[in-house]
Amino acid sequence: MQVYADNAATTKLSATALKAMMPAFETYYGNPSSLHSAGQEAKELLEDARDRIAKCIGCEPREVYFTSGGSEADNMAILSAAAVGARKGKKHIISTAFEHHAVLHVLQKLEKEGYEVTYLDVREGHNITAEAVKNALREDTCLVTVMYANNEIGSVLPIAEIGAICKEAGVPFHTDAVQAAGHLHINVKAENIDLLSLSAHKFHGPKGIGVLYCRRGFPLTNLINGGAQERGKRAGTENLPAICGMAAALEEATAKLDTNAAKVAALRDKLIAGLSQIPHSALNGDPDNRLPGNVSFCFEGIEGESLLLLLDMKGVQASSGSACTSGSLDPSHVLLAIGRVHDVAHGSLRLSLSHENTEAEIDHILTVVPEVVSYLRGISPVWRDLQTGKRNYIL
Repeated sequence: MQVYADNAATTKLSATALKAMMPAFETYYGNPSSLHSAGQEAKELLEDARDRIAKCIGCEPREVYFTSGGSEADNMAILSAAAVGARKGKKHIISTAFEHHAVLHVLQKLEKEGYEVTYLDVREGHNITAEAVKNALREDTCLVTVMYANNEIGSVLPIAEIGAICKEAGVPFHTDAVQAAGHLHINVKAENIDLLSLSAHKFHGPKGIGVLYCRRGFPLTNLINGGAQERGKRAGTENLPAICGMAAALEEATAKLDTNAAKVAALRDKLIAGLSQIPHSALNGDPDNRLPGNVSFCFEGIEGESLLLLLDMKGVQASSGSACTSGSLDPSHVLLAIGRVHDVAHGSLRLSLSHENTEAEIDHILTVVPEVVSYLRGISPVWRDLQTGKRNYIL
């Protein structure tokens, strides 16, 4: 049996998205910026997609900017807010210690340029509170950037509460919603979100396309200059097939969200209950406020890379954390941020499910993961030291 359980890294393109893409490849292939009929037909498709995406997240169509994905949207949002802050003499930013690197690396860049960043602690409950955001606000705070849901451990943050605090304080609020869009209900107006990033391939859309939602009136700083596309804020001919696929995928995911989330959450809970029976293991992430499809564990006494390779040989495709850092030998910054020590963080496993997973696949995972963990512990000198008392158990 082959089980794909790495949907947080990317999802399978849906038939609905693929079908929506084909007319833009075959029939409406004009440049949306061209004035002739072929160009204007393509522009109609483009604006229709913009309108449909706007409806899914509760904003106006002109507040939707197409990007190459979540990373570009994160960069554009944060750098824009930082530029606005600098013009006002405000150079303090609030974020969390377990953000995606698309956020953290931009913040590190800004720190080198004289900005000060407060990284909120996420060890307590593997999450933050809105109160922590409120307490961190200062007179010179120019941005709060907090992810909607964590990509590695699945914690869902109190976005609506944070949005309300930011609105009251008059501080722009950005959220990286790449893992949340299509899986959790999002309404940017109701949640007082000023800037939001999403990426199509996380909800069964195509790769290489995303959205930056920007509240009307908030000044954006261009990352790419050239043509007048996206109201002059993001140059380059629009990737119309991918945009059409993204709109269709987000519509479908939004329409089926409650049904799919209930199914996936039940599979998730079964998986968590089963893996919790493995001795000296620990669930990572908020146990209550959690993405429907995320299961993240640490197993003491093993090495995560070996675990992944052996699981793959047994038909289970998973990850140890973010696919964006899979080439790194360092333990996940997310796991270190929630308080896992290096030795334990190295033995991590992330299983991320979609509505296409089945009960039989969960049963297969629950059969092979304990087998592989037991095998790896049996050949591990670290595990031998733990069993003989030369080292103390941590989990």
